[in-house]
Amino acid sequence: MHAEVCKTLANPKRLEIIYALKEGELSVGKLVKKLGISKANVSQHLSVLRQRRVVVARREGVNIYYRISNPKIVKACALMREVLMEQLAEEGKIVKKAEGV
Repeated sequence: MHAEVCKTLANPKRLEIIYALKEGELSVGKLVKKLGISKANVSQHLSVLRQRRVVVARREGVNIYYRISNPKIVKACALMREVLMEQLAEEGKIVKKAEGV
């Protein structure tokens, strides 16, 4: 199950959706505008995120609103981003040392 969630979060567009939803719920239409991708593409990614219970949905009239199911998901993504940034910074230091800078 853990590996499946990690695979789900490995997609850049899904990460964009998660970061777009970190402040609160948004409709599919607002996500389309915010991400600049087609409604079909956003819906497809939301379906995967919903199956893995990363997001939850509620219907209000004709609109469907999505939100992150657990705030720890955003924290986990942010933590991984920090780790990657630190690794990139370290690589930069290693390259500079190798170049004699």
